[in-house]
Amino acid sequence: MNKKIFFALSLLILSLISVQVNAEKPVLVKPVTEQELFNHILVLVNKDQGLSKDYIPANLRKVTVPSSNGKDQLRDIAATALEEMFKEAKQSGHNLFAQSGYRSYARQNEIFSSNVRKYGRIKAETFSAPPGHSEHQTGLVMDISSKNTNYNLIEKFGALPEGKWVAENAWRYGFAIRYPKDKVHITKYKYEPWHVRYVGLEAAKIMYDENLVLEELIGR
Repeated sequence: MNKKIFFALSLLILSLISVQVNAEKPVLVKPVTEQELFNHILVLVNKDQGLSKDYIPANLRKVTVPSSNGKDQLRDIAATALEEMFKEAKQSGHNLFAQSGYRSYARQNEIFSSNVRKYGRIKAETFSAPPGHSEHQTGLVMDISSKNTNYNLIEKFGALPEGKWVAENAWRYGFAIRYPKDKVHITKYKYEPWHVRYVGLEAAKIMYDENLVLEELIGR
């Protein structure tokens, strides 16, 4: 892994640990491995920071919600939260569909290469991540659609009742809308109301209340 990325992620872990420690008492922190860094629920994956080619998330499992077969895996912690969110959404009258979860490095390469051939690299990079730089590899992301979008991943989802429900309630289950419309200049990706990232209950509430994306949360 790039030493600069490893160092940045190490600082992230240490900063997260330090907020829970009395500053007056020195604490010894064990060395953090690459696997531990990548498995952290707040690991930052974007165009500048990526995951290693051989990284596979811990505790992957299928989600027990309506989903695309073969594209329905998440880490257990995120899968459990997604299942609860889908359950509550249905009780509120919204039928959600899990479209795409974990993607291996190889699968990312296939998708990105296809988009580059179809649209050219510059345009492709506005909506498609190069291999190793897709949050889907973390096992903490699910793309969500519905019957009203014909199960397509399109911006229309954000304007639909179910999309609005997700935007207003995902944080209650530890998820954040990773690529909001007003943060394109920071995320460097187009608006994706369907792309939800598990960050944990505490971080999700902060991001929702203060209108932050992950880059802002970690960098502040």
